[in-house]
Amino acid sequence: MATKHGIKRKAHFLGTKIKSLRKRNRLTLEDLSVRCIQIDAESGPSVSYLSMIENGKRVPSERLLQIVAEIFQKEPSWFFDETLDAKAIDTAPSAAVSGMPLEPGFLFSESLLQLAIPELLAQTGTTGRQFAHLLIRAHQEASHNRFPDIERAAESVGKKQFPLRVEDVFSIASDLGLEINWFDKSSFKDKGDTDVPLNMLVRSFYDAPNKVYLNRSLEKNPARLKYDLANHIAHKVLHDGDGARAPQISGGRVSGRRHDADSPNIDAKDVLFAWRDFECSYFAAALLAPKTPFRQFLAKHSYAINSGDKIDLTNTLVMRRMSTVSPYPHWHYFDAYPPGNLRAVYRGNGIPLPWGNMTMISDPCQHWAVFRMLNTSSNEPSSQISVLRSGDDKRLYCCQSIRSKDAAGNPHVLCAGVDLAPALSAQNIDAMKTIDMIEASCNRGGGSAAIPTEAREQLQSIAKILNIGWIAAGAEKDATIICQRSSNCPRDKHCLGKPKPALKPKIDEIREAILAN
Repeated sequence: MATKHGIKRKAHFLGTKIKSLRKRNRLTLEDLSVRCIQIDAESGPSVSYLSMIENGKRVPSERLLQIVAEIFQKEPSWFFDETLDAKAIDTAPSAAVSGMPLEPGFLFSESLLQLAIPELLAQTGTTGRQFAHLLIRAHQEASHNRFPDIERAAESVGKKQFPLRVEDVFSIASDLGLEINWFDKSSFKDKGDTDVPLNMLVRSFYDAPNKVYLNRSLEKNPARLKYDLANHIAHKVLHDGDGARAPQISGGRVSGRRHDADSPNIDAKDVLFAWRDFECSYFAAALLAPKTPFRQFLAKHSYAINSGDKIDLTNTLVMRRMSTVSPYPHWHYFDAYPPGNLRAVYRGNGIPLPWGNMTMISDPCQHWAVFRMLNTSSNEPSSQISVLRSGDDKRLYCCQSIRSKDAAGNPHVLCAGVDLAPALSAQNIDAMKTIDMIEASCNRGGGSAAIPTEAREQLQSIAKILNIGWIAAGAEKDATIICQRSSNCPRDKHCLGKPKPALKPKIDEIREAILAN
């Protein structure tokens, strides 16, 4: 009888520990089951069996315990020592992107802002569409890029089928009563919002109430064809196909005003069209990559940014979808065009940017991976570990970047990344100590250097727990110190040589001299 009680007690503690680790790393029972099956298909447990293990009703086999230990980077003996870790640090990004209270508050009332904002945009040369993109980005970041209503609408149409073939997407369009028409139009040069002309291609557009026009050139690229058609399916489902939306365009004036708007003043349609573009693109991604099966797909391929090539999904869609479906919440991504113009930004981890998606600055830090990829010809993904210094704030990031071409043939770089500090803290590792260790090594190397052994082993362990392969790949390469502005370089060996001392405004000098006397 004592033996049975001993087994029950052992099963209870073991199950509690597995459940604690799973929840700490934000995995569902299904996620953990999939991870186990990927390591060993024969020994991998079902969801129901995992649940019984966590509730102390079953004791896992020795092989299954080895698999779980491998996933969470623990020794198998740890599960039997009947001690629980201290409560895990909550790594939810509740304040990843923060604002500041502005006083007096009445000046920021809705009525005054509605009067002031159009004047502000006109005086600064900011278009309504650019301003709308900034608002949408803030909304995305505040919502952690999760919009369940749009997800459910997409799932109701696609029935969570994954992957969808081109024929499947056309079938969905037909069921919704959409009429497909084709047109032939090649790309052309357009200066748009930049000084350098870009190739521009009208890929598709919607004509109310139910007509979709697709460029024949999309037939050569099933991934883009599926995305464009899914985008117009979204307009039919979300907006009843009223036609109030912009054409789908690559290159040229993507970040500028509506293409039929010449007025220097803000147009309310600019904001509406920008929001509808976002809604439809989010729906299209959710339709082509439904949350649960796509999460399992990414886990199987260790979150490789180009994994969509296997099932005709664009790298852009895969990059944007990662931050939505991943159980780890601390993501960011960029879509950058030369010389440094951002078309898409998401900062779920609050990463300070070297430039924005409205205007460029004169001295962005050139050590960001996305800048380096803009100036290379390689089309292979590249990983980088970076210590980001912003004043006294230090952060540790890993990203994977890939150089690509849009439908019009313009080169651009996609970059997806994660904040590593919360992952380190969740495993009871002193994240700041690790960051300081890597930064010190980089400074000894002039700004970039190999990651010290202790820190590298920590990052490799985190890579296995998060199941993000490019973290381990980045840990094997030199890390680098990055910042926002080259003129404020935090490296011991300043990028631009000896930094110029900051000069005080003359008014401050006069005030301080008077007070001193």
